[in-house]
Amino acid sequence: MTEQPTSFERPQGADPAEGRGALLRTPKPAATPALPVQARSEGASSGPGTATPCGQGKDGKGKEPPVNGPEHSQPATTEPGAHRPRPAPEGIPPQPGTEQERAPGGQERRTGRGLPPGRPMPMRRDGDRLRFVGAATRRIARGLDLDEIVMGLCRATVPTFSDAILVYLRDPLPVGDERPTGPVVLRLRRTDRIPEERDTDGVLLPPAFDPEPEPSALAELSSLTTELCEVRPGGALNEVLRGVRPVFADAPAARSALPELLGECAEAVVPSGQHAILAPLRGRRRVIGAALFLRRPERLAFESDDLLVAAQLATHSALGIDKAVLYGREAYIADELQRTMLPETLPRPTGVRLASRYLPAAETARVGGDWYDAIPLPGSRVALVVGDVMGHSMTSAAIMGQLRTTAQTLAGLDLPPQEVLHHLDEQAQRLGTDRMATCLYAVYDPVTHRITIANAGHPPPVLLHLGGRAEVLRVPPGAPIGVGGVDFEAVELDAPAGATLLLYTDGLVESRLRDVWTGIEQLREKLAATAQLTGPDHPPPLEALCDEVLDMLGPGDRDDDIALLAARFDGIAPSDVAYWKLEPEETAPGQARRLARRALARWGLEDLSDSVELLVSEVVTNAVRYASRPVTLRLLRTDVLRCEVGDDVPQLPRLRQARATDEGGRGLYLVNRLARRWGATRLSMGKVVWFELNRN
Repeated sequence: MTEQPTSFERPQGADPAEGRGALLRTPKPAATPALPVQARSEGASSGPGTATPCGQGKDGKGKEPPVNGPEHSQPATTEPGAHRPRPAPEGIPPQPGTEQERAPGGQERRTGRGLPPGRPMPMRRDGDRLRFVGAATRRIARGLDLDEIVMGLCRATVPTFSDAILVYLRDPLPVGDERPTGPVVLRLRRTDRIPEERDTDGVLLPPAFDPEPEPSALAELSSLTTELCEVRPGGALNEVLRGVRPVFADAPAARSALPELLGECAEAVVPSGQHAILAPLRGRRRVIGAALFLRRPERLAFESDDLLVAAQLATHSALGIDKAVLYGREAYIADELQRTMLPETLPRPTGVRLASRYLPAAETARVGGDWYDAIPLPGSRVALVVGDVMGHSMTSAAIMGQLRTTAQTLAGLDLPPQEVLHHLDEQAQRLGTDRMATCLYAVYDPVTHRITIANAGHPPPVLLHLGGRAEVLRVPPGAPIGVGGVDFEAVELDAPAGATLLLYTDGLVESRLRDVWTGIEQLREKLAATAQLTGPDHPPPLEALCDEVLDMLGPGDRDDDIALLAARFDGIAPSDVAYWKLEPEETAPGQARRLARRALARWGLEDLSDSVELLVSEVVTNAVRYASRPVTLRLLRTDVLRCEVGDDVPQLPRLRQARATDEGGRGLYLVNRLARRWGATRLSMGKVVWFELNRN
C-alpha cells in the first residue's frame, strides 16, 4: 500500500462550517521508492505496504496536493478497495500541517504518540481557535429551537474539539424573568461521541472512555451516567456552576463536582489528566445547564487556551437556548391565543351541516386577524360569520377576539344582519381609529330556505348548487368595519336544499401573484370541478371539499391568513313543520295540547304524545299569563322533535326550586326533567322558549 501525506490547508472558497459529510479527495500517487510502514505507537502492527517519506508526495514545485474538505484530514489511500477515509467533521479550522509537527513514521513530535487516522489534530495556534470558534458559533446560531441549538453545539465540537460531549440542561428550563421554585435539577439532554470504527490498518479502535471495552458493541455515554442530577445548595457542583468559567476535570472543584453530575460511573467516563472540561451554560440571568467536553486518553490533553474556546461555545449555546425558550413560550402563547379566539368545535344546528379550516400566514406568524363563527339562533336559524382584521399579529388577533365576542353578543339579540355590522363598526371605532376589518354576516333559515346576507367590504361568498353549478353571490360590497358613518345593506336570497355556501377570507383568493377577482374565479371553477366528481345528484362531502379548495393554493399564495367556513343547506321540509298562533286566553293551553296531538299523530309519533302535551301545556300557560299579543307554537320534526313557544315578553324564565306551599313554579322543573334539551332566547320583540325530545 502506498501512502501519501495529506495537506492541512483549507481549499480556496471552502467554508469550515460546511464540511460535515464531505469526503477527502485522494491525491494522485507519486513515483517514490517503497519503504516499510512504520508500526503504530500503541504497539499494533500495521499491514504490509510502502510509505512515502516526508516531502516525497508533493508536486514538482514542492507543494502538497490540495484536499477537498476541512482541514483535519487523514492519510489517503490509492489502491482500489482500500479503506475510505471518514467524512471530515463540520467546523474544523485549518491546522498547521508542516513536516516539523510529525516525526517520521507518523508520530507526533511533542508526545511521540502515533495519531490514529481520522482523528483531528489539536489546535496549536490562536488563528486556528478563532476560526474554529467562528465556525462553531455560526453552526449554533442556525438553530431556532432548543433541540437544534443543542445538536449544533454537539456537531460543531465532536470530533473537532473533543471526542465526546454531554449536555445537561435545567428541568424545567426557566423562561424570561420567572424564578423557578424548588431545587435545581439538571437533565441529560444529549450526548455525542465518535463512534467505534476500524482505522485504515484494519485495527478496531477502542471505545471512548471505556476501561473494559466489550468487543460486541459500544456502551452509550447516556447509559453510563445518570439522567437526572439535583444540584445541592452549597455542594461542589453548585460552586462550579456559580463560578461560570470552565474548569479542567482534574481541578479540585471539578473532581468533587463530576461524581455529583455523572453519578457513580464518573471515573469510568472521565479520563485522567486534562482530558475533560466542565463548562457551565449561563444564559442572560442564570445558569441553565452544563456541558462536559471529553477527549480520549490517547489523544493530546486540553490546553489552557482551550478553556477560552469552551467558554465561548458555552456562552453562545446558553444565550441561544435562552432565546429559543423565550421564542417557544411566545409561540405557545400565540397558539393558545389563536385557539381560544376561534371556535373549538362547530355547532350542529338543525337543517345545516358545517365544516371549517384555518391556516396561518406562516409558521413564524401563527396568529392573525381572520376568524369564522357559526351561531345558533332562535327558530332553528343559524348565523354564519367570517371576518378579517388587518394584519397577522398579536394585536390583530386581540382585536379579532373582541369583534368576534361582540358579534356573538349581537347575534344573541337576534338583530338583523345589517344592524349587527353597524354595531360592529361602532365597536371598532371605540377600539381605535386605525382598527379596520372586513366582515360578512349571513343568517340561514332552514324552514323558509332563505338566507339574508350583509357585507362590510368582504369578498363575496360562493354558492355551489346541487347540480354542480358554482355561483358568486351578488351582495352589496359595503365599506369595511371601522370606517364609520356608513350604512350597511342586507339582501335576501334563496338557499335551496343540497346547496353549499362557502365563506372565506381574502387570503384564499388574493396574493402577490393574482388579484382578488382572478382568485374568486379560480375558486368558482375549483368548486364546479369538484362537484362534477360526485355527480349531479350528490353534493361533495364538506370535509373533502374544504381540502380541495385549499389545494388550489400555490407555493407563493400564502401571503395572508386563511379562514374558511362551508355550510351545506339541508333545510327542513314543509311537511315536517307545524305552526300555529294562539290568542292569550285561558283556553290556549288546552288548544295547544290538541294541536300538538294531531301533529304527532300525522307524523306517526304517538308515543311522544303524553310528554309533548304535558310540556306544551306548561310552557304555553306561562306565556299566556304575561303575554299581550298572540302566542306562537311551532313543532319541527328532524332527527329530534323540537317545540318552540314565542311571546312578546322579554323577561327570560329561570329554573327555581318551588317550595311545598307554592302553587306554581314547577313547570320549568318538569321541562328540565323530561326534555332532552331546553332553553330560552331573547328576541328583539319578546322571547322564545324551546325544548327538544328524542324521537326514539
